[in-house]
Amino acid sequence: MISYDRRGSGTPIVLVHGIGSRWQCFEPILDRLAESHEVISIDLPGFGASPMVEGVVPGPRGYADWLEGWLADNGIERPHLVGSSMGGGIGLELGRRGVASAVTAFSPVGFWGTAGLRWTQSLLTVMRIAARTAGPALDRVVQTPTGRTLLLSSMFGRPALLTPAMAEGDLHGLAAATAFESARADFGRYWLSADDDQGKLPKIPVTIAWGTKDVVLIHRTQSARARAAMPHARHLDLPGCGHLPFNDDPDTCARLILEDAAIKAIKEIR
Repeated sequence: MISYDRRGSGTPIVLVHGIGSRWQCFEPILDRLAESHEVISIDLPGFGASPMVEGVVPGPRGYADWLEGWLADNGIERPHLVGSSMGGGIGLELGRRGVASAVTAFSPVGFWGTAGLRWTQSLLTVMRIAARTAGPALDRVVQTPTGRTLLLSSMFGRPALLTPAMAEGDLHGLAAATAFESARADFGRYWLSADDDQGKLPKIPVTIAWGTKDVVLIHRTQSARARAAMPHARHLDLPGCGHLPFNDDPDTCARLILEDAAIKAIKEIR
Protein backbone atom coordinates (compact mmCIF):
# COMPACT_ATOMS: atom_id res chain seq x y z
CA MET A 1 0.00 0.00 0.00
CA ILE A 2 1.49 3.30 -1.10
CA SER A 3 1.58 5.94 1.64
CA TYR A 4 0.51 9.45 0.73
CA ASP A 5 -1.18 12.55 2.08
CA ARG A 6 -4.03 14.21 0.19
CA ARG A 7 -5.63 17.50 1.20
CA GLY A 8 -7.33 20.56 -0.27
CA SER A 9 -9.27 20.89 -3.50
CA GLY A 10 -8.69 22.38 -6.93
CA THR A 11 -6.15 21.65 -9.63
CA PRO A 12 -3.68 19.01 -8.46
CA ILE A 13 -0.17 19.58 -7.17
CA VAL A 14 1.89 16.41 -6.56
CA LEU A 15 4.96 16.60 -4.33
CA VAL A 16 7.78 14.06 -4.59
CA HIS A 17 10.59 13.71 -2.05
CA GLY A 18 14.23 12.78 -2.53
CA ILE A 19 16.40 9.80 -1.63
CA GLY A 20 16.10 8.70 1.99
CA SER A 21 13.26 11.13 2.61
CA ARG A 22 9.47 10.92 3.00
CA TRP A 23 6.39 12.96 2.18
CA GLN A 24 6.53 14.75 5.52
CA CYS A 25 9.54 16.80 4.33
CA PHE A 26 6.92 19.04 2.64
CA GLU A 27 4.78 19.42 5.77
CA PRO A 28 5.73 23.09 6.32
CA ILE A 29 4.15 24.12 2.98
CA LEU A 30 1.27 21.69 2.49
CA ASP A 31 -1.49 23.70 4.14
CA ARG A 32 -0.45 26.86 2.28
CA LEU A 33 -0.75 25.04 -1.05
CA ALA A 34 -3.99 23.31 -0.05
CA GLU A 35 -5.75 26.65 0.38
CA SER A 36 -6.15 26.77 -3.40
CA HIS A 37 -5.19 23.33 -4.77
CA GLU A 38 -5.60 19.62 -4.22
CA VAL A 39 -2.23 18.61 -2.81
CA ILE A 40 -0.91 15.04 -2.97
CA SER A 41 2.42 14.27 -1.31
CA ILE A 42 3.62 10.72 -1.73
CA ASP A 43 6.12 8.25 -0.27
CA LEU A 44 7.92 6.62 -3.18
CA PRO A 45 8.17 2.80 -3.08
CA GLY A 46 10.91 1.81 -0.66
CA PHE A 47 10.84 5.13 1.24
CA GLY A 48 8.82 6.50 4.14
CA ALA A 49 5.88 4.23 4.88
CA SER A 50 5.63 2.80 1.35
CA PRO A 51 6.95 -0.73 0.81
CA MET A 52 9.03 -1.55 -2.23
CA VAL A 53 6.92 -2.43 -5.27
CA GLU A 54 7.92 -5.34 -7.45
CA GLY A 55 9.24 -4.27 -10.84
CA VAL A 56 10.03 -0.66 -9.86
CA VAL A 57 13.58 0.47 -10.62
CA PRO A 58 14.62 2.99 -7.92
CA GLY A 59 16.09 6.16 -9.39
CA PRO A 60 14.78 9.25 -11.22
CA ARG A 61 13.71 7.54 -14.45
CA GLY A 62 12.49 4.32 -12.85
CA TYR A 63 10.39 6.18 -10.31
CA ALA A 64 9.08 8.45 -13.07
CA ASP A 65 7.88 5.32 -14.91
CA TRP A 66 6.13 4.10 -11.77
CA LEU A 67 4.66 7.48 -10.81
CA GLU A 68 3.25 8.02 -14.31
CA GLY A 69 1.28 4.81 -13.89
CA TRP A 70 0.25 5.59 -10.30
CA LEU A 71 -1.10 8.99 -11.31
CA ALA A 72 -3.11 7.44 -14.14
CA ASP A 73 -4.48 4.72 -11.85
CA ASN A 74 -5.62 7.38 -9.36
CA GLY A 75 -7.21 9.67 -11.94
CA ILE A 76 -4.69 12.50 -11.49
CA GLU A 77 -4.25 14.08 -14.93
CA ARG A 78 -1.38 16.41 -15.87
CA PRO A 79 -0.64 17.62 -12.35
CA HIS A 80 1.83 20.29 -11.35
CA LEU A 81 4.87 18.28 -10.17
CA VAL A 82 6.94 19.58 -7.27
CA GLY A 83 10.12 17.64 -6.55
CA SER A 84 12.96 17.79 -4.07
CA SER A 85 16.41 16.41 -5.00
CA MET A 86 15.72 13.01 -6.63
CA GLY A 87 12.08 14.07 -6.70
CA GLY A 88 13.15 17.09 -8.73
CA GLY A 89 14.67 14.78 -11.32
CA ILE A 90 11.44 12.75 -11.34
CA GLY A 91 9.42 15.91 -11.88
CA LEU A 92 11.63 17.09 -14.74
CA GLU A 93 11.35 13.67 -16.37
CA LEU A 94 7.55 13.72 -16.15
CA GLY A 95 7.54 17.28 -17.51
CA ARG A 96 9.71 16.15 -20.43
CA ARG A 97 7.20 13.38 -21.20
CA GLY A 98 4.20 15.72 -21.06
CA VAL A 99 2.77 14.04 -17.95
CA ALA A 100 3.26 17.17 -15.81
CA SER A 101 1.67 20.50 -16.68
CA ALA A 102 4.29 22.45 -14.67
CA VAL A 103 7.41 21.53 -12.70
CA THR A 104 8.93 23.18 -9.66
CA ALA A 105 12.21 21.43 -8.79
CA PHE A 106 14.19 22.18 -5.64
CA SER A 107 17.88 21.20 -5.94
CA PRO A 108 17.18 18.50 -8.55
CA VAL A 109 19.65 15.68 -9.13
CA GLY A 110 21.43 15.16 -12.43
CA PHE A 111 23.40 18.39 -12.85
CA TRP A 112 26.52 17.05 -11.18
CA GLY A 113 30.00 16.47 -12.55
CA THR A 114 31.90 13.28 -11.70
CA ALA A 115 33.33 14.75 -8.49
CA GLY A 116 29.95 16.13 -7.46
CA LEU A 117 28.25 12.78 -8.03
CA ARG A 118 30.82 10.96 -5.90
CA TRP A 119 30.54 13.60 -3.17
CA THR A 120 26.74 13.29 -3.06
CA GLN A 121 26.80 9.50 -2.95
CA SER A 122 29.47 9.52 -0.22
CA LEU A 123 27.73 12.12 1.95
CA LEU A 124 24.41 10.32 1.73
CA THR A 125 26.10 7.04 2.63
CA VAL A 126 27.72 8.56 5.72
CA MET A 127 24.41 10.03 6.85
CA ARG A 128 22.65 6.72 6.31
CA ILE A 129 25.28 4.82 8.33
CA ALA A 130 25.03 7.34 11.16
CA ALA A 131 21.24 7.12 11.22
CA ARG A 132 21.31 3.31 11.28
CA THR A 133 24.04 2.81 13.88
CA ALA A 134 23.48 5.59 16.42
CA GLY A 135 19.98 4.40 17.32
CA PRO A 136 18.44 5.91 20.48
CA ALA A 137 21.40 8.27 20.91
CA LEU A 138 20.20 10.24 17.87
CA ASP A 139 16.78 10.70 19.42
CA ARG A 140 18.38 12.24 22.50
CA VAL A 141 20.67 14.54 20.54
CA VAL A 142 17.90 16.02 18.39
CA GLN A 143 15.99 17.18 21.45
CA THR A 144 18.11 20.35 21.53
CA PRO A 145 18.61 23.02 18.86
CA THR A 146 22.37 22.55 19.14
CA GLY A 147 22.06 18.81 18.59
CA ARG A 148 19.83 19.28 15.56
CA THR A 149 22.33 21.75 14.14
CA LEU A 150 25.22 19.31 14.60
CA LEU A 151 23.37 16.38 13.05
CA LEU A 152 21.37 18.00 10.26
CA SER A 153 23.35 21.00 9.03
CA SER A 154 24.21 19.10 5.83
CA MET A 155 20.53 18.94 4.90
CA PHE A 156 19.05 22.16 6.29
CA GLY A 157 20.23 25.75 6.26
CA ARG A 158 18.51 26.38 9.59
CA PRO A 159 18.32 22.95 11.27
CA ALA A 160 17.57 24.36 14.71
CA LEU A 161 14.12 25.37 13.38
CA LEU A 162 13.11 21.72 12.98
CA THR A 163 10.99 20.25 15.74
CA PRO A 164 12.53 17.28 17.55
CA ALA A 165 9.72 15.07 16.23
CA MET A 166 10.42 16.07 12.63
CA ALA A 167 14.16 15.50 13.06
CA GLU A 168 13.56 12.06 14.60
CA GLY A 169 11.17 11.11 11.82
CA ASP A 170 13.57 12.20 9.09
CA LEU A 171 16.48 10.25 10.59
CA HIS A 172 14.43 7.11 11.17
CA GLY A 173 13.08 7.37 7.62
CA LEU A 174 16.61 7.58 6.24
CA ALA A 175 17.70 4.57 8.30
CA ALA A 176 14.74 2.42 7.26
CA ALA A 177 14.58 3.23 3.53
CA THR A 178 14.75 -0.12 1.75
CA ALA A 179 15.34 1.40 -1.71
CA PHE A 180 18.20 3.65 -0.62
CA GLU A 181 21.15 1.65 -1.99
CA SER A 182 19.51 0.99 -5.35
CA ALA A 183 18.50 4.62 -5.84
CA ARG A 184 21.95 5.86 -4.83
CA ALA A 185 23.62 3.54 -7.32
CA ASP A 186 21.24 4.66 -10.07
CA PHE A 187 22.44 8.25 -9.64
CA GLY A 188 25.55 7.24 -11.59
CA ARG A 189 23.35 6.66 -14.64
CA TYR A 190 21.45 9.94 -14.40
CA TRP A 191 22.96 13.05 -15.98
CA LEU A 192 21.20 16.11 -17.40
CA SER A 193 22.67 18.47 -19.98
CA ALA A 194 21.66 20.82 -22.80
CA ASP A 195 22.24 17.98 -25.27
CA ASP A 196 19.44 15.86 -23.82
CA ASP A 197 16.00 15.68 -25.41
CA GLN A 198 13.94 17.98 -23.20
CA GLY A 199 10.65 17.06 -24.81
CA LYS A 200 7.75 19.14 -23.50
CA LEU A 201 9.73 21.00 -20.81
CA PRO A 202 10.26 24.21 -22.84
CA LYS A 203 6.48 24.45 -23.32
CA ILE A 204 5.44 24.37 -19.65
CA PRO A 205 6.31 26.50 -16.60
CA VAL A 206 9.53 25.17 -15.06
CA THR A 207 11.28 26.60 -12.02
CA ILE A 208 14.55 25.29 -10.62
CA ALA A 209 15.33 26.67 -7.15
CA TRP A 210 18.51 26.04 -5.19
CA GLY A 211 19.39 26.75 -1.57
CA THR A 212 22.60 28.76 -1.38
CA LYS A 213 23.73 26.65 1.59
CA ASP A 214 23.08 23.32 -0.16
CA VAL A 215 26.09 21.07 0.47
CA VAL A 216 24.48 17.83 -0.77
CA LEU A 217 24.08 19.01 -4.36
CA ILE A 218 26.54 21.89 -4.27
CA HIS A 219 24.75 25.12 -5.08
CA ARG A 220 27.56 27.04 -6.78
CA THR A 221 28.44 24.43 -9.40
CA GLN A 222 25.25 22.44 -9.89
CA SER A 223 22.87 25.37 -10.12
CA ALA A 224 25.16 26.84 -12.77
CA ARG A 225 25.00 23.59 -14.76
CA ALA A 226 21.22 23.63 -14.46
CA ARG A 227 21.08 27.16 -15.87
CA ALA A 228 23.22 26.14 -18.83
CA ALA A 229 21.28 22.94 -19.48
CA MET A 230 17.79 24.42 -19.18
CA PRO A 231 17.85 28.08 -20.24
CA HIS A 232 14.08 28.02 -20.79
CA ALA A 233 13.44 27.50 -17.05
CA ARG A 234 13.18 30.08 -14.31
CA HIS A 235 16.25 29.69 -12.07
CA LEU A 236 16.25 31.07 -8.54
CA ASP A 237 18.55 31.03 -5.52
CA LEU A 238 17.12 30.56 -2.02
CA PRO A 239 19.40 32.59 0.30
CA GLY A 240 20.31 30.85 3.53
CA CYS A 241 18.46 27.65 2.63
CA GLY A 242 19.95 24.17 2.58
CA HIS A 243 19.24 21.09 0.53
CA LEU A 244 15.73 20.81 2.02
CA PRO A 245 14.48 24.41 2.02
CA PHE A 246 10.85 23.80 3.01
CA ASN A 247 11.51 24.17 6.72
CA ASP A 248 14.18 26.87 6.22
CA ASP A 249 11.89 29.23 4.28
CA PRO A 250 8.39 27.79 3.83
CA ASP A 251 6.85 31.08 2.71
CA THR A 252 9.22 31.48 -0.24
CA CYS A 253 8.97 27.81 -1.26
CA ALA A 254 5.18 27.91 -1.25
CA ARG A 255 5.15 31.21 -3.14
CA LEU A 256 7.35 29.84 -5.93
CA ILE A 257 5.12 26.82 -6.37
CA LEU A 258 1.97 28.93 -6.45
CA GLU A 259 3.56 31.31 -8.97
CA ASP A 260 4.22 28.38 -11.30
CA ALA A 261 0.63 27.23 -10.78
CA ALA A 262 -0.64 30.70 -11.69
CA ILE A 263 1.51 30.82 -14.85
CA LYS A 264 0.21 27.38 -15.82
CA ALA A 265 -3.38 28.55 -15.38
CA ILE A 266 -2.79 31.62 -17.55
CA LYS A 267 -1.23 29.51 -20.31
CA GLU A 268 -4.15 27.11 -20.26
CA ILE A 269 -6.66 29.96 -20.58
CA ARG A 270 -4.77 31.32 -23.59
